Amino acid sequence: MAQTQQIGQNRRIGQSDRAERIDRIEIGQELGEFQAVDPVVDRMRALRSAWHPTDGVAVFNRVYLTVTEEIGHAIEAGGFADRRAAATLDVRFAERYLAAVDSLATGRPAPACWRPLFHSRRHPGVRPLQFALAGINAHIGHDLALAVVDACRILECAPADLEDEFDRVGDILVLLEERIREELMPGPDLLEIADPLTHLLGCWSLDRARDGAWLAARSLWQLRGLPELAEEFTERLDRSVGLVGRMLLTPLTRP
Repeated sequence: MAQTQQIGQNRRIGQSDRAERIDRIEIGQELGEFQAVDPVVDRMRALRSAWHPTDGVAVFNRVYLTVTEEIGHAIEAGGFADRRAAATLDVRFAERYLAAVDSLATGRPAPACWRPLFHSRRHPGVRPLQFALAGINAHIGHDLALAVVDACRILECAPADLEDEFDRVGDILVLLEERIREELMPGPDLLEIADPLTHLLGCWSLDRARDGAWLAARSLWQLRGLPELAEEFTERLDRSVGLVGRMLLTPLTRP
């Protein structure tokens, strides 16, 4: 969290002029409002090239790359009233996932919410749709709440000031989740209620995960003056989201 406090601390930017100002987004270079998304997109494209397409993390990365590109296009096209706020939230959101990947690569413990996907990424009994949803669950259920708090510290605002950007990002995620389900569902057998994957899909909802992330972000913001309690809240959120991830990755076919 210390890194997120380095930006914007020397001046306060009022909400009335946040959309017009271009500031430094801390990813190594001076960036414009929507251009700030480009470096995280480049990083995800590099990961896509490095991983085998059937790797479970690669399945999620491919999905999330599409999401991030879509949000970047929406920011550039004026789909957000406050471009800077939207770009800051989107970049901080993506950096949470990339930091988890870096932890895995360097042998450091990844957040609990990401461990089920990282551990099961090559399991032959887990279907691609499960990998994608497990990654979305970790990223929405845990990372999004922390990204909102990160963005609020940078922009020197409260979560309520980012609600429009949060909702617009959520709308894009819902549309893309529908597309993901259509593309990754293995066949018409899923229409049968007895199919185990049908049961798993019915147990998880992006809308509910998004609502939970917003509540968690608001709670963490209220706890910012109580670091020990905020840390405990974050740890419990991390573990609970990880538990859902393990459920979503239940093997459904024999190796």
